[in-house]
Amino acid sequence: MTRRLLFSALASILLAIPSAHAAGPDAAEWKASVTKGYDYLKSRQGADGGFAPKLGGPGITALAVAGLLKCGYPVDDPVVAKGLQYLEKSVQKDGGIYDKMLANYTTSLGIMALKEANASGKYDTIIAKGAKFLRTLQFGEGVDSNDPKFGGAGYDGKSRPDSSNTQFFLEALIASGATQTDPSVKKALAFLSRAQNLPGEFNDQAFAGKATEGDKGGFVYNHIDANADKNPKRTAEGGLRSEGGMTYAGLKSFLYAGVGKDDPRVKAALGWVKRNYTLTENPGMGQAGLFYYYHVFAKAMAALGEDQFEDAKGVKHDWKKELFETLKGKQAADGSWKNTNRQFLEDNPDLGTCFALLALGYCK
Repeated sequence: MTRRLLFSALASILLAIPSAHAAGPDAAEWKASVTKGYDYLKSRQGADGGFAPKLGGPGITALAVAGLLKCGYPVDDPVVAKGLQYLEKSVQKDGGIYDKMLANYTTSLGIMALKEANASGKYDTIIAKGAKFLRTLQFGEGVDSNDPKFGGAGYDGKSRPDSSNTQFFLEALIASGATQTDPSVKKALAFLSRAQNLPGEFNDQAFAGKATEGDKGGFVYNHIDANADKNPKRTAEGGLRSEGGMTYAGLKSFLYAGVGKDDPRVKAALGWVKRNYTLTENPGMGQAGLFYYYHVFAKAMAALGEDQFEDAKGVKHDWKKELFETLKGKQAADGSWKNTNRQFLEDNPDLGTCFALLALGYCK
């Protein structure tokens, strides 16, 4: 065999060997999908730079800005720049980033967006004041540590705390520079630990001890009303059903806050994720909150730092490619994403598109 034929044969063999690294999405296809999403948002942006303000004040604008920045658009991009200006104008005297309602939710999203745009340090002061404001909304001061509300955050400082608002609250604090030793972070982790179907050292709530095998390790949205007779999430055993979006949000929260992978809470959450890995639905919720699910799925997977995720059946998933292919398949001709399920307002394509772009930002 000639040297040329030998090299050719070796090259063929090497090309036939599967790569040990995840391929991820095709770069050109990813860019094309993101560009279509960008063009859609550009067509929907108001003259003041905002997106769907009637749906939640500056919240969707913050999601749009964060998503575009995560996808690689620069701070001086016209759509991003106008969105940032809108967020700056939404800052209140108390440091919050909100309009008339949803103060925790929109301030948290605002801080997360400004953090993505803060390479120059331009938003240091706004982020710091926003984080200080958020701390005033947490159920902590004056709340008994045995109270299930302790450490949580709701849509504002008065509404019942829940896992979703608390995970946004915690992510914003961490984006502002808070660490695992921060008192507010510790309290938020305590609240989220009580929202996990894992009885023991970190969760003294009765519902956790009644979790079915399928629910163990997962997270619930609202453990405050666990004993309410009409709670639709109650199981026949008296426990609460775990949900996909909340489990990825809880897992992400622990990892962001520096909780190790050897921690029993992280191990249990990973166990639930391995048993319920899917991109066809939001486990426990069906199609409800699907794009929210995709964005917390992406954040949690990225935080794990594994290009290939192995499920309970031993199947390895190139999650970035799978998530991209799923989102690509759901993208409309005009570049938007819209949930056919009206729950959680994801039938609004502005909201669906923002969550989708934010998820895509973790796929590249």
